[in-house]
Amino acid sequence: MPNDLNTLSLTEPTTDTIAVDVIDIPLSLYIHIPWCVKKCPYCDFNSHELPMDSELSMYEEYVDTLLLDAAMQQPLTQGREIGSIFIGGGTPSLLPIAQYQRLFIGLRTCFEFAEDIEITMEANPGTLEHAPFAQYLEVGINRLSIGVQSFAADKLKVLGRIHDPVQALSAIRAAKAAGFVRVNVDLMHGLPQQTMNEALEDIQMAHNAGATHISWYQLTIEPNTVFYRSQPILPDEDNLADIEQAGQALLQQLGYNNYEVSAWAGASDKPCRHNINYWQFGDYLAIGAGAHGKVTIGRDDSNSSEVKDKMEDDLLVASGIYRFSKSRLPKDYVVINPDATEMSDTRQITPKMVGWQAIDQEELVSEFMLNALRLHGGVAWSLFEKRTGLTFDSITEQVNSLVKQGLLVDSDTQLQPTVLGQRYLNQILRAFL
Repeated sequence: MPNDLNTLSLTEPTTDTIAVDVIDIPLSLYIHIPWCVKKCPYCDFNSHELPMDSELSMYEEYVDTLLLDAAMQQPLTQGREIGSIFIGGGTPSLLPIAQYQRLFIGLRTCFEFAEDIEITMEANPGTLEHAPFAQYLEVGINRLSIGVQSFAADKLKVLGRIHDPVQALSAIRAAKAAGFVRVNVDLMHGLPQQTMNEALEDIQMAHNAGATHISWYQLTIEPNTVFYRSQPILPDEDNLADIEQAGQALLQQLGYNNYEVSAWAGASDKPCRHNINYWQFGDYLAIGAGAHGKVTIGRDDSNSSEVKDKMEDDLLVASGIYRFSKSRLPKDYVVINPDATEMSDTRQITPKMVGWQAIDQEELVSEFMLNALRLHGGVAWSLFEKRTGLTFDSITEQVNSLVKQGLLVDSDTQLQPTVLGQRYLNQILRAFL
């Protein structure tokens, strides 16, 4: 198997990390498509405007690399099937449908897909940015997340979006008409000069158009964005609070369940399985430029032996929980072998893995809490031990203090923030740092 282990930055896991039963940890796959037609001024994701001289061969080479990347990570499944896939970006719907057909044929050869696998793709409303929606269903994609952000033309212009309100509504309706049962709509609130009525109208229009799930989150100004360098005027804190409260009330009235900070599942839908796996500290492989993954390696069992045989590096199979990432720039991720010829069987070398690092015990606690406490229903306390390999005794003092403050539910079975705790989530998290 081709690999490029010399690029790894490796660290040993701590010796007091307890082994966990890997086979019981759900496994997902994240796929990153890095291109956009235009970079939005608020966006700090790993996205890059399409090169002016881009050709179809660029997409073909990228998919070739994705499949090599997947093959390199196959041993990390350790016998598990893939329960969910999320295709993010960038604008994933820019990748031609023919390349999605190639990609999924290859992925199904490399991995075992769960029979009821959830496969989500992010899509933009612009008609020039995606194929007919029915074609995505044909390759196995069964959930769409449409990046609308707002149905107000002036707000879309400020946000740098290239679609208009009519295209946004048409995209949701077209996805439903094509046969997509599950359609998420991304909406932002707290936009420049946004009134409460405008924010509520966005929610109502998404619902009326057929959204079965709504991701409703506040615009934040992130470093390394155009908005950070030239900040727009946003609603003040009081108006932001009023908008949030009124929006939550409307979503509840429309039958949506707020299962996570910004995620609302409609009555006919269910929570996003892929994101739930993140928040419950499951494992996820990751392919694509700038993609980040997390994987648990078992201790002294047949699965870890298989990984050792295939990865050919003892450090990769020391038991523990690891994070890894891939080269951020597409040109660094897709590396063409300069010695290859048209007759070569392998035109590319394996994409670089630029980081492979064990998560130490202190980080395990804070990272687990950072994810699990986003879920309003919380998680079972038993999951803490099953996913981290740590004992509940290691955090008893912090938990008891937070319960006394009224921030955590007093329960022997469930780790869950109270309503007050949902409002002061950062205070809870600081207790575990």
